[in-house]
Amino acid sequence: MKQIKIASIWLCLLIGLIACNNPKESDNQIVSVTIEPQRYFAEQIAGEAWTIHCVVPSGQSPETYDPTPQQIIQIGKSRAYLRIGPIGFEQTWMDKIKENHPQLPLFDLSEGMPMIHSDEEHHHHTHAEGDPHIWNSIQGAKIIAANTLQAFEQLDPEHSDKYETNYNKLMQTIQATADSLHAMLDPLTERSFIIYHPALTYFAEEFGLKQLCIEMEGKEPSPAQLKQLVETAHEQQTHVVFIQQEFDQKNAELIAKETGCQLEVIHPLNYDWQREMIHIAKTLAHGKAD
Repeated sequence: MKQIKIASIWLCLLIGLIACNNPKESDNQIVSVTIEPQRYFAEQIAGEAWTIHCVVPSGQSPETYDPTPQQIIQIGKSRAYLRIGPIGFEQTWMDKIKENHPQLPLFDLSEGMPMIHSDEEHHHHTHAEGDPHIWNSIQGAKIIAANTLQAFEQLDPEHSDKYETNYNKLMQTIQATADSLHAMLDPLTERSFIIYHPALTYFAEEFGLKQLCIEMEGKEPSPAQLKQLVETAHEQQTHVVFIQQEFDQKNAELIAKETGCQLEVIHPLNYDWQREMIHIAKTLAHGKAD
């Protein structure tokens, strides 16, 4: 009987130790983000101490996605919400999230990023508050990382040194990615590409490329607009059409057929930020991804 009692005491102590050493089981260690690339940056900096809850699932468009009731509950359990910027989901839902959770700290990861606004010459798409796709660039990645670091240092100043160390490792990864992209893209003579939704605006700006967008002002293009795009692609010797799983592909397939361009699937909302950036650059540099 005494042995059973001692065993019970040890079991309780063991459970307590597991709970203490596994902060992911604690609701107050959750941080919510909007998209998967944010989850990547946040997890690289936060390490094992936090659970990063991504609201918009992989394969869904953050321009139009509506959260489930369960996701709203999960946001309410979070210690903070890390915003990405003027993207459709946040423009629609952020005021409601603030209204329902007035004590929830909000951090804008786009703070300090020079935003690109609508420019018909480059991408035929309007973002009144600036193009939100900042994560698809080296400068944007660095700014997101720095703002993410500041968020975790503010939420948990006791472990600032750990977050700083993780941040420095992430910055090394971002710089190594930049070096690889420049090595592949700087020598290119054919410097334009076609894409349905303008997710690579900052990427194109950063590497001196020209993004030709199928989507016109957030709408399907007219036959006349498609014809003009095909003519421009021929003039600029464009050889790649990027398609994304979140958007309709029929016009991209039509343009690829008319221009002889290669169709390539990309995932600008991929969790694995570095891998996706390399994939896009390899496609542009070699005509196909490895």
